[in-house]
Amino acid sequence: MFSQAKWWMLCGMCTVGLAHAGVDFLEPLDGAVVEPTFMARFQVTGLEVVPSNVNKPGTGHHHLFINSVDIEKNVVIPNDNQHKHYGKGQTEAEIFLQPGKYTLTLQFGDSMHKSYGEEYRKKINITVEGKP
Repeated sequence: MFSQAKWWMLCGMCTVGLAHAGVDFLEPLDGAVVEPTFMARFQVTGLEVVPSNVNKPGTGHHHLFINSVDIEKNVVIPNDNQHKHYGKGQTEAEIFLQPGKYTLTLQFGDSMHKSYGEEYRKKINITVEGKP
């Protein structure tokens, strides 16, 4: 039989390595200074990345917002120059931006391009420097 201290230690060990649900940028990182053409890499935890033609619960694809407002849960994400859709299930993309400061938002959406909301949203700030 475990003592109470050993029990709590074992319970704590059970949660080590469990990832929090959400999205994240693998690169660039928040505060990064990048060239006008750079690679962006994305990840999601708690849902599965699939192409947008797969309509299955618990799945979706990435969207990248450039200097855009947040899109609330269950609202369709626009498809324009500020809202990039990665509906083929991509987890990385080559991005081109003019020099300047940007807020990038990674938002996960479902097969209908509806936002999964704040839980599956991540914002970073980057600076683009160099000749385009």
